[in-house]
Amino acid sequence: MSDKSIYLASRSPRRRELLRQIGIAFEVIQLRAAPQRHIDVDETPRVAEGPDQYVVRLAQEKALSAAGMVQARRLATRPALAADTTVVCDDEILGKPADAADAARMLGRLAGRAHRVLTAVAVARGDAVDVRFSESLVWFRALAADEIRRYVATGEPTDKAGAYAVQGRAAAFITRIEGSYSGIMGLPLAETADLLRSHGIVVP
Repeated sequence: MSDKSIYLASRSPRRRELLRQIGIAFEVIQLRAAPQRHIDVDETPRVAEGPDQYVVRLAQEKALSAAGMVQARRLATRPALAADTTVVCDDEILGKPADAADAARMLGRLAGRAHRVLTAVAVARGDAVDVRFSESLVWFRALAADEIRRYVATGEPTDKAGAYAVQGRAAAFITRIEGSYSGIMGLPLAETADLLRSHGIVVP
C-alpha cells in the first residue's frame, strides 16, 4: 500500500484534481451509487443547525459512511476522506440548484455583494473521524439579468453549491476573494494536507 493512498468519498472531479495536485493517490468510493439504494447521507439541514455546523456534520457523515463501506467490503485499511462545501448568504444555505430558475435566483442573491463559502474536510478510520474547516469570502460584481440567464444556460451552475464554479466562467463575476481558493473549489488544500499528515499520509 502506498504511504500516500486514501479512499475519496466524492464524485467531484474538482476534488480529484486537487488531490492529484498535492500528489495524493486515491481510490474513489461512491456514496449513493445506485438509485435503488438508501441514501447514505441525508443532506437536509436540521432544525436550528447553523451553516458551519451543517457543513462539518455532512463531511463527517460522508467520511464515516465511506469508512463503513471499507469495513463492510473488507477492503484494504486506508483513511477515507470526504468533504462538503456550501455557499452562505445572509445565513441562508445555498446548496445545489434544483433547476435553472433556482440557479438564477441564487445568482441574483449573490450579485453585487459578498458571501461566505464554507468547506469542511473529514478523514475517517473505522468509527473515528477528524475534521478541518475552511471559510472564505467571495465578492461578486453587480450582474445584469441577461448575464445570469446566459450563464445558467451554459449548464455550469448545475450540481454546484451556490450555482457557480469559481474555476469556471463565473470567475468573470468575482472581484475579490479572501481565504482559500481551493476551499471555494471544494477542497481546501492546506487544511487537507494537515489532516492527512495527522493520519500518517505523506504529503509532498
